[in-house]
Amino acid sequence: MSVRQWGRAPDDPAAEPALLLHCSLAQAGVFAGFARHLPDRLSIRAPDLVGHGGGPDHDPARDYHDQAAGDALAHLPAAPCHLIGHSLGATLALRIALDHPHRVRSLTLFEPVLFCASNGPGRQAHDAAVAGMPGALARGDRAEAARIFLSLWGTHPFDALPDKHRTYMADRIWIPQATEPALLDDSAGILPRLTALDPPTLLLRGEASPPVISEITARLADDIPDVRTCTLRDAGHMAPITHPEAVARAIADVLDSL
Repeated sequence: MSVRQWGRAPDDPAAEPALLLHCSLAQAGVFAGFARHLPDRLSIRAPDLVGHGGGPDHDPARDYHDQAAGDALAHLPAAPCHLIGHSLGATLALRIALDHPHRVRSLTLFEPVLFCASNGPGRQAHDAAVAGMPGALARGDRAEAARIFLSLWGTHPFDALPDKHRTYMADRIWIPQATEPALLDDSAGILPRLTALDPPTLLLRGEASPPVISEITARLADDIPDVRTCTLRDAGHMAPITHPEAVARAIADVLDSL
């Protein structure tokens, strides 16, 4: 299934539409526990992103982030919606909100991995931690590339995962490299437009996440006009999966204030 649905029916006149965009190497189904903790007035839709699950294949002639943003946009409800993204999905959500502000009622970004927003010691530590990935990919050692990636961003070591999860992630470990033009070099021109971001925005991060995340969050919080920030105690990068109730509660508090 390439699209998941939770909450109220889309045709319920009392429903508020919401779109969820997942992180890299995942799929929409990872939001199942999290979505059930969100306010019951929402009608929630979550597509598999390009190259993930049942999502579209990546067109090698296209920039990955361009294609993924275009595909996610196709799932955006016609009425202004609550747009929620995690990690890679948060960078796509931010891009969509900048490009189509009148279609976004509120924006929630959980740890957008927009590395071009950071140039401090956290960014340097991040770059050192993943420095072995290009060589592993060049050798065709997808398992080693995934092992390096998950050592920084995962909840469990790669080798501790079930076989099917290791295979799924190793088969898609090319995706982080494919996102580099947008996430490292800002090919989508996100940073210069942050001061014009219109929807009310919630920036969420986990207290235990890599330091580069706090640097990215600080830059975005400085530039986005209508922004709130929230740090979740004892949580890391995968908090929408490991701490779904706490993440949902933080989002609900913002939605209740609109």
